Amino acid sequence: MKHFITLCLLLIIIFFSANAQSDNKIIIGKVDSVYSNILGEQRKVWIYTPDMLSGNRDTTQRYPVVYLLDGDGHFESVAGMIQQLSEINGNTICPEMIVVGIPNTDRTRDLTPTHISSDQPMMDSNFSKSTGGGENFVSFIEKELMPHIDSVYPTQPYRTLIGHSFGGLTAMNILTNHTKLFNAYIAIDPSMWYDKERFLAATEKKLTAKKYDGVKLYLGIANTMPEGMTVEKMLKDTTSNTRHIRSIFALDRFIKANAQNGLKFSSKYYADDDHGSVPLISEYDGLRFIFSYYRMKLTIKDFTDSSAAIVAKYKKHYETVSREFGFKVSPPELSINSLGYQALGSKQFSKAAGFFEMNIANYPNSTNVYDSYGDFFASKKDTATAISYYQKALAIKEVDDTRQKLNQMQGKEVFKLSEQELQKYVGVYTFEGITATATFSVKNNALWASVPGEGDFELVPTSPNTFKLKSLEGYKVIFEMDGDKPKGFTSYQPNGTYTATYKKD
Repeated sequence: MKHFITLCLLLIIIFFSANAQSDNKIIIGKVDSVYSNILGEQRKVWIYTPDMLSGNRDTTQRYPVVYLLDGDGHFESVAGMIQQLSEINGNTICPEMIVVGIPNTDRTRDLTPTHISSDQPMMDSNFSKSTGGGENFVSFIEKELMPHIDSVYPTQPYRTLIGHSFGGLTAMNILTNHTKLFNAYIAIDPSMWYDKERFLAATEKKLTAKKYDGVKLYLGIANTMPEGMTVEKMLKDTTSNTRHIRSIFALDRFIKANAQNGLKFSSKYYADDDHGSVPLISEYDGLRFIFSYYRMKLTIKDFTDSSAAIVAKYKKHYETVSREFGFKVSPPELSINSLGYQALGSKQFSKAAGFFEMNIANYPNSTNVYDSYGDFFASKKDTATAISYYQKALAIKEVDDTRQKLNQMQGKEVFKLSEQELQKYVGVYTFEGITATATFSVKNNALWASVPGEGDFELVPTSPNTFKLKSLEGYKVIFEMDGDKPKGFTSYQPNGTYTATYKKD
């Protein structure tokens, strides 16, 4: 139980310190760019990845992608919302996702699906000349932007498109004309009035003529009625003042009346939000609708119960997730590894075995999963089985820590360092990205690390500059040296990887 508490406290420290970057900047994204031959211009894109706030991530993990139109206007709020719903406070309301914000260069050109003439009410000729570039913009997304994102970032083949106003119009255009380009769509107060509602009529026709099995659409509707008007009056109105909201209500009614097309649809009218304020709440509700199956509901009993019931719950949950995504989705290796070690530290052997075996099934080419299962059998004093799993781990990749454990099990000479040799690691080290330090000292011919608020931990050498934590499985510390002087270290833990730099003696 002590090890479980220690790990939880460390996770809390990491969480609350994640935004405290070493250069005193809070980083939520980066700017990337793609030259578009289709559009004839360089296009910047804003990128958020789940490891943007810290580098402490499983490098094998891949993520669904959210493509966000009007990216320069909505990027920060959507990235923050996804982070909040996916990981802050242990949330699993939606998966951790990559966000690709697409800022505008010529918004009217790119986000209108067809060219319209200058006889449109309240439209000038300059507006009409710039319309109708939507299909080229879609081609840019499909043929240039998406291949770039998939080649550079750790993506999964599940994509969501979010668009507001003309962006919502574009979302509806892609849904009906390029249906499979995205798996899910959030159309927020879309401009369905466009082109004298000809686009609305064409959309309705395509919604009945095609099948949309497995595709999801969330429609958010703002209150853009004149002051004092009711919904009942609006629906009977014929003036241009209500054309925008009337066209969206018409779309909403039509989709609900034609559910036979297989489209998974939900919508909401936000009476207290106007066209400008509706995106945030629509994005929130839209994400919850799209990923309604994703939330992992765990109880205190799941963690305190010594049985493997929680393992069965994880398996069932990820079977549902895989079915919804349309491909196999496995729980992150490091997360399951951490749960296995937590159970092992609490001597919940059946639960620990279930987690380690789950990782072996999901990640059969990982040396880590066999090494961890070897630790499980070593903890149970089953030397023969522990040796077999350490050997399986080493057959995949030679790892000093695993070799050290195997040698010890087989009674071979174990790597040791003298007290004088240990002295070179003594000093204070500052963690990167979190406000925490580790002070290393030598006591009783052993190297110890002291972390304020966490306690003292003995380190056991396994090879030059490499140590494991005594009585705490799954932890490894590797020092980076400059000659005989340490520059810093990397700590590999069941929950992630952390780096620290040498501060002083």
